[in-house]
Amino acid sequence: MSTPVTRRLRIRHTTRVSYAQAAVSSHNEVRMTPLTLPGQTTLDARVTVNPTTPTWSYWDYWGTQVTGFDLIEPHEDLTITASSLVETAPPGPPVPAPTWAEVARTTANSRLLEYASPTGRTTVTRELVERARSASTGLDPHETAVAVSAMVTDQVSYLPGATGVNTGAMEAWEQGAGVCQDITHLTAALLRGLGLPTRYVSGYLHPERDAELHRPVAGQSHAWIEYWAGDWIGYDPTNSTRADESHVVVGRGRDYDDVTPHKGIYRGVAGGPPEVTVEFTRVA
Repeated sequence: MSTPVTRRLRIRHTTRVSYAQAAVSSHNEVRMTPLTLPGQTTLDARVTVNPTTPTWSYWDYWGTQVTGFDLIEPHEDLTITASSLVETAPPGPPVPAPTWAEVARTTANSRLLEYASPTGRTTVTRELVERARSASTGLDPHETAVAVSAMVTDQVSYLPGATGVNTGAMEAWEQGAGVCQDITHLTAALLRGLGLPTRYVSGYLHPERDAELHRPVAGQSHAWIEYWAGDWIGYDPTNSTRADESHVVVGRGRDYDDVTPHKGIYRGVAGGPPEVTVEFTRVA
């Protein structure tokens, strides 16, 4: 049996926040540290802050590593840099699909219930759920995840800037355009409506699968789903593919609110939106 080919990715995620006037203080939490999982090993990770201040880390309820910090002196801007080195491997074949009755029985008696109910961001109409049911009639859970994802991307075109960070699933469907966050929320909403526990995954996707070694490539954060069908299976509805060695998991939750890369509050005058850059370098 051949050994899966692994790859190593260096990721640099930078967030810059500028204030219209100096902020008196700010309190922040950051979710930008990749997890160590089967098929993914975080070899090195650190979060640095400018202005310099002490940071602390903890694991939240959903199993995501959080870096927290406070700035108690006035500051005109804030730069957060998360650097990591991650080794990934291709996923193995999915486990044989359980029956829908087995999915329902397991869900009813476990924490899977938390991923089977709608949230504010993943609420859609009953009519849309029934449309998804019609599109997946007679299919097993694996096939249903693929069919529903295709139904979403047939309706919602990937269009950066078409939606905002607070856009809900139904709004993206009606608008017919959105980003990976919207496509993921919609797919999760419909699969949950069909009885398949589904969680929202936040992380990174290397934009060039065959990028040459040591050449930095500009990218961005990404979102996809994991659905439960005997085991958690990652699927990227935006790109119509299983999550693979190009995907790097940072956090999982019910929706974006559980895994927001940067949350913060501050005392001061509102400024513009943060500047975010993500750089990937394939090192092996």
